[in-house]
Amino acid sequence: MKASLSEIAAPNSARIARVLVVDDEPSARKLLCLMFPSHRFQCDSAGSAEEALAALRHAQFDVVISDLRMPGMGGIGLIQEARRTCPHIAFLVTTGVDDVKVGVQAMRAGADDYLVKPLIDEAVLTSVERALHKQQLELEVENYRHHLEDMVAERTSQLEEAVQNLERSYQSTLEALGAAIDLRDKTTAGHSWRVCAYSLEVARRMGVPDANLETLRRGAYLHDIGKLGIPDNILLKPGALTPDERKVIQRHVRIGFDLIKNIPFLSGAAEVVLTHHERFDGHGYPAGLKAEEIPLAGRIFAVVDTFDAITSDRPYQCAASFDSAREVIRRGAGTQFDPDVVSAFLDIPPETWPVAAADPLRAGIHPACSAETVDSQK
Repeated sequence: MKASLSEIAAPNSARIARVLVVDDEPSARKLLCLMFPSHRFQCDSAGSAEEALAALRHAQFDVVISDLRMPGMGGIGLIQEARRTCPHIAFLVTTGVDDVKVGVQAMRAGADDYLVKPLIDEAVLTSVERALHKQQLELEVENYRHHLEDMVAERTSQLEEAVQNLERSYQSTLEALGAAIDLRDKTTAGHSWRVCAYSLEVARRMGVPDANLETLRRGAYLHDIGKLGIPDNILLKPGALTPDERKVIQRHVRIGFDLIKNIPFLSGAAEVVLTHHERFDGHGYPAGLKAEEIPLAGRIFAVVDTFDAITSDRPYQCAASFDSAREVIRRGAGTQFDPDVVSAFLDIPPETWPVAAADPLRAGIHPACSAETVDSQK
């Protein structure tokens, strides 16, 4: 039993589909338009490809049904032109029995289907419904893709905000730990942010990648965190330490390492904390590492730590000049310090150090700033 026209053309929605019939023969156009029920379709017609393109420029159509063989531009040319401005329109072509191969060629050019003359109303409507359904699916896929892009953009924004919040949390943790160190040992207050500033200056001079600067900054800032575990009578002793007391205070590197090694965002910094008292000649502590066995961050820090110790007032010594400290560093190349690090240190203009020591914000480095913020402040 054949389906009725109303069954074939039963709408998927209440919207009326608009059809453009293109044929150079008026009778063929009229016959084809009569095949579409008015309650489901609005049918317009054009007598040439050029007329059809003009209609497409001025109105929105859901389906174009075009004859393949027409004077001037044929159906394939119409497909190619129409697709440029109406990529989502459903396109069908009509062809004679002898033109089936041409119909297949038209589908390869972008047609959704081809209809063989003489046209049968049920076949026409079925093909149109199939083409409209395909068009609807394509639009849904495109809408989903755009929606997915919006979802990805929204999730990316949320992730960036979460990362920023996490970074602020990290920074607050660092500041709290730094404050604890300063409260514990007021005689070296300010030392942590100065060596942090100095370390980054040397690292940049050596071409250390930006991705590694944050780890160095955190390690430099927290290098003395282990002193929180040293007894006051040894840590704050104004005079010289006994050999046994020196062994106790040397434990601060291991204590500091153990304190932060299991904190994910400080695990890299823990390496600086552990190795900042190693010497290039292997006579340092705690492991007696030598030369490149010492991580680069530790070798950089060894230089700037000594530099700041010499140029700062301590209970057991008065601050020496920056020039004097530079000379001490120069003489220590190859023994206490890595010669390459010393070379980079000495290449930095001497006027850099007093500025960084006196005003960290003016120098562009401050313990409350991330390495990225440092770059933007410079």
